[in-house]
Amino acid sequence: MNEPRTQFKGKKIAVVGEGIEGKSSAEFLKKQGAIVEILDLKQGEDYLKGLDKFDFIVRSPGVRLSMLEKHIGRDKITSQTKLFFDLCPAKIIGVTGTKGKGTTSSLIYEMLKADDRDVYLGGNIGIPPLEFIDKLTKDSWAVLELSSFQLQDLNKSPHIAVLLMVTSEHLEDWGDRNRHESLAEYVDSKRNILRFQTSGDFAIINRDFPASNESDVHTNGKVYFISREREVEEGCFALGNQVILRVKGNDIPVIDTRELLLRGDHNHENACAATMAAYLAGVKVGTIAKVLQSFKGLEHRLELVDTVNGVEYYNDSFSTTPETAIAAIKSFKNPEILLLGGSSKNSDFTELGQVIADSENVKAIIEIGEEWKRIKSQIKNPKHQFLLIEGSKTMEQMVLAASKIAVAGDVVLLSPACASFDKFKNYKDRGNQFKKEVKKLKELQN
Repeated sequence: MNEPRTQFKGKKIAVVGEGIEGKSSAEFLKKQGAIVEILDLKQGEDYLKGLDKFDFIVRSPGVRLSMLEKHIGRDKITSQTKLFFDLCPAKIIGVTGTKGKGTTSSLIYEMLKADDRDVYLGGNIGIPPLEFIDKLTKDSWAVLELSSFQLQDLNKSPHIAVLLMVTSEHLEDWGDRNRHESLAEYVDSKRNILRFQTSGDFAIINRDFPASNESDVHTNGKVYFISREREVEEGCFALGNQVILRVKGNDIPVIDTRELLLRGDHNHENACAATMAAYLAGVKVGTIAKVLQSFKGLEHRLELVDTVNGVEYYNDSFSTTPETAIAAIKSFKNPEILLLGGSSKNSDFTELGQVIADSENVKAIIEIGEEWKRIKSQIKNPKHQFLLIEGSKTMEQMVLAASKIAVAGDVVLLSPACASFDKFKNYKDRGNQFKKEVKKLKELQN
């Protein structure tokens, strides 16, 4: 598998975009004997001038397709994702959606790994898949988290395609942050995960969101639905505290949802999707259940750090918007001690304030940073009193303050609803500092 691929030898190729994936694409193509040039916006505004001198262009996910098409025909534009689909000898499981794709991809990977498969995880989750393509055989499995940008010009679909919730939530700023021309383009890009399937392929589709549910007409694969709101004719659903597989008229109980370490009803959708995908890949139900019972979630995303003196500490530092903090707060019925605030993203905290005011289980809030004042101003007429702890300067002080008021059965939740740059390098630094302080508490307990 390590022999250079002759179709690239001597070809003049431009890789547009010098991010992680762009550098990976350039490295891979150089190894195949191609003459590679990386082009990036930081080289100047006319960095795309002269694209027509190249045999073909490799687009990075952050680069708009329409921008390249002004300079060169679409038939000469490819991407790392497209190259991987063309060259991959293994079966591919692809996962996309507005939310949940990282968690679902990781769950599927862990389920196949627990079943002793030769399995690799990559794509939007951070590992460019060309980095492991030379390890793959026809018996391997590749699990890919796929963004709308990676899917946009795809002309092949995975053997097992998972389409999670597709919504317009957090996608208002089309022109800048999302680089899609419209909501229609965004949804259409997502549907490429299904569009090129054959009758021997499988499509797993979220039944609860219209844009996802209506996508079944875009596949020739066998369709299975997932839901946490209703039973499905064939697929996997979470109702009455049970995850249930329904296949060929048979109901197979998988796990009691109360056994999931992943908190939050939204994670029931992800658990159902991963269960269905792993089952279609041939993983035994018992193995699927064991992984669901032990999977703690992705780092910094409602991640259970540890339990200290009966108190659960959750790191949701990835939460930089009010919406994600609301989802985290609603994930628990236990008394909650919240760590809230940070640097500004000009967010509207009205709904977050209302959720806190209406909550019956928020026990205390510990201020993190400068946006706390704006959040606090939106907490109007709370249904019950809760403690406010303000003025902590460091994560050490915040976690210590939480530990002093927490009792067994409480949840301490870092879900800031804000960016991190007033006190921390980034959200990872904020989450890692939180985990470090929880670890210190644990050591004191021992």
